[in-house]
Amino acid sequence: MNTMDKTYDPKFEKRIYDFWMKGRYFEAHVNPDKEPFTVMMPPPNITGQLHMGHALNQTVQDIIVRFKRMSGFETLWLPGTDHASIATEVKIVEQMKKEEGLTKADVGREGFLERAWAWKEKYGGRIAEQLKRLGTSCDWSKEAFTMDKNCSAAVLDAFVRYYKKGLIYRGDRIINWCPHCRTALSDAEVEYREQQSNLWYYRYPFADGEGSITIATTRPETMLGDTAVAVNPKDERMAGYVGRMLRLPLTDRVIPVVADDYVEIGFGTGAVKITPAHDPNDFELGLRHGLEVIRVIDDGGIMNENAGKYAGMTRLECRAAVVRDLEEQGYLEKIEPYAHNVGECYRCGETVEAIVSKQWFVKMKPLAEPAIKAVRSKKVEFIPKRFEKTYFNWMENIKDWCISRQLWWGHRIPAYYCDECGEMTVSKTEIDRCPKCGAPVRRDEDVLDTWFSSALWPFSTLGYPRKNKNLSYFYPTGVLVTAYDIIFFWVARMIFSGIEIMGEPPFPEVLIHGIVRDPYGKKMSKSAGNGVDPLELIDRYGADALRFSLASGIAPGSDTRFTEGKIESCRNFVNKLWNASRFVVMNIEKDDDLSFPRKLNGADKWILTRLNDVIKDVTINLNKYEIGLAAARLYDFTWSEFCDWYIEMSKPLLYGGNKKDHSHAVAMLTHVLTVLLKLLHPFIPFVTEEIYSKYAPKGSVLMVSDWPSYNKKTVFRKEERNFEALRATVVAIRNMRAEMNVPPSKKFEAFVIARDPAFVTAVSGLLERLAGISAVHLIEQKSEVTGAVASVVTDMAEILVPMGELIDIDKERERLGRELEQARADADRLGKLLANAAFVAKAPQKLVEGEREKLARADEKVKILTEKLAALGE
Repeated sequence: MNTMDKTYDPKFEKRIYDFWMKGRYFEAHVNPDKEPFTVMMPPPNITGQLHMGHALNQTVQDIIVRFKRMSGFETLWLPGTDHASIATEVKIVEQMKKEEGLTKADVGREGFLERAWAWKEKYGGRIAEQLKRLGTSCDWSKEAFTMDKNCSAAVLDAFVRYYKKGLIYRGDRIINWCPHCRTALSDAEVEYREQQSNLWYYRYPFADGEGSITIATTRPETMLGDTAVAVNPKDERMAGYVGRMLRLPLTDRVIPVVADDYVEIGFGTGAVKITPAHDPNDFELGLRHGLEVIRVIDDGGIMNENAGKYAGMTRLECRAAVVRDLEEQGYLEKIEPYAHNVGECYRCGETVEAIVSKQWFVKMKPLAEPAIKAVRSKKVEFIPKRFEKTYFNWMENIKDWCISRQLWWGHRIPAYYCDECGEMTVSKTEIDRCPKCGAPVRRDEDVLDTWFSSALWPFSTLGYPRKNKNLSYFYPTGVLVTAYDIIFFWVARMIFSGIEIMGEPPFPEVLIHGIVRDPYGKKMSKSAGNGVDPLELIDRYGADALRFSLASGIAPGSDTRFTEGKIESCRNFVNKLWNASRFVVMNIEKDDDLSFPRKLNGADKWILTRLNDVIKDVTINLNKYEIGLAAARLYDFTWSEFCDWYIEMSKPLLYGGNKKDHSHAVAMLTHVLTVLLKLLHPFIPFVTEEIYSKYAPKGSVLMVSDWPSYNKKTVFRKEERNFEALRATVVAIRNMRAEMNVPPSKKFEAFVIARDPAFVTAVSGLLERLAGISAVHLIEQKSEVTGAVASVVTDMAEILVPMGELIDIDKERERLGRELEQARADADRLGKLLANAAFVAKAPQKLVEGEREKLARADEKVKILTEKLAALGE
């Protein structure tokens, strides 16, 4: 007899994972005889720790990967981590300050990078170990890092390739700048939040002393950098102002009034202050009109020398001072409360500043066009389709991508400058001399945006730019699984990079999942105080319970709410599977023949038919990435049909004393259990592998076994209908027991008018066992049963049970009489209360409605009790 621990305890999970790793079952290799299926793990930051978002993303990927692996694909799930320039640099700076009392300037670039690599070696692998606890079945032998040798070579190749094609350029442009991180940001790295502020109205007087123009702004401090005021040329109110000069308050400068269609007629005062150095729209307008660009805010968010007496102030200090001075000098007209969206750094939350700076850019229009076409032509499909709208909106309105960052940790831009002759050289290999004049060169100080290397992830991880078998076999990948919040950051950039560099999109499908929210629908985060640590949940409930709770109820693109009750329910489900499996395993005897039986009984045919339907439904849903539907189907079949019904139906054969029947039951139970474990394995891999190992042939491993297939030879619709009718009959009898307060232990005779007497005769033993019946008697007419009876009618039969078999009729009549008397009294009291016009008129409406509901319930109770008494007779 095989053994299993009496109590489910997920402590075996580490042993199972080590077994998989030792067996190298996660590894994928070029195999011409198999179709490849590749998934690239969205690389978590090396600064990261496992959170619920990771847990959901990894669970969804692992379910797909395990399903595809069992379905016969050569499945590669390639893991890795991202160097995360800004986030990591912030960590290193904080660590140096805390532990050494040093700054970046103190240690220099090389000293800083030494510390950064040391930090990466110490902490960078932490999240990978955490992912293993979740059960991720990725090929760790191919683990990548965005700054490893291979990925770095791909970054250099791509940069030089883009540069030579004119797709990368360097120039003075207005960019997003984080004063805290002191680096440029792309548009996608700016998050907008609504802030309550003010709209300040003040006058700019004409230089000739005749009149003034009123403008309105949310940022009075930037007026110090104004170089024009713009009006719409079609605005008749402003027609006489164009070309005139204004005196800029608080300064000694004069600025022109210019006409530009950018200004909306009827919006605000009709005149707009133009600050080309600190607003992207103003910058473009300034280019059209040849306006001077005067920067008044420095890289740290401090007012510079161009701000005159306000130099050295922070932006907010300057704002307050400017408003005060405008008011004192009589320029301020009014202040109105105003709510508007303010851009913030996605990493530190600092208010982003728009500044003009010399930076590196990717020219996006030529790259966006084929990427848009790929989605429109269905070469790339978003699941759900509605996210294509998000993608198109971004790509069709895209601006050039600022890719330079004023950081030290990251891929350094491969551009070299010669101060002798002014030549700039972009090179894949490091150079120390100018190719033109031979003088020493200096390398660009900036590094590339982290997302530049992440955009190459689907092929840089496979050996690009080297031509190799892995790259040609595993690219393009099978599906990308990611959350909707990085469609801009990552998905779009991978698509255009794959098309431009590899000649085809990196994946045919993009599966978008939602985010994990708390029970109240709020986004989980540490700062909000509602975050949940997945590792703590794994410690308490096991990884399988966490995985199944995340998979249950999810749908592509939709957010999911996490509750402790949900994971407890899933732990109960895993426990139910464990107990049922233990029952099967403990009944296997050494001499049992576990081969599939030649002859099947009705219960066998029913469960096999139901099992085939589950195989079909789960397979279809997993192929459509409807993971939540697949999980729900498996939950219902496992809990109800297999555990609660089929195992109970098998017990008479197991315990009837007939060895042949025992072997038959065990063979069928192990067959169904094995198929069920395979179907459940992608969702709850640890417990299914552990259970399977308790009875499977030596050397057999569940995770690399074949996925079950639908077998029409074991589909028996007639028997399925009959046994569904049997189940309905048993449920109806159990409900009758509950309604009549008959204890489960009390057995009674049942008289059956059967639609199919032969079937009822065949299953009478099961009916007696499952419904608690002492004997089943087939009859043809109701008149064959005398006295008061209780009855239930189902598709299988009408079941008649003499009342005397169930209850003491006199005592039951007496009890029902007392209940009826009380119910009538309640109904009478409530009726009189509601007949009182004064009560109905003066009492709160809610109270009156409540009393009416009570009366309706009392009347219903009187009716039911009267019918029950009538059924008992006199």
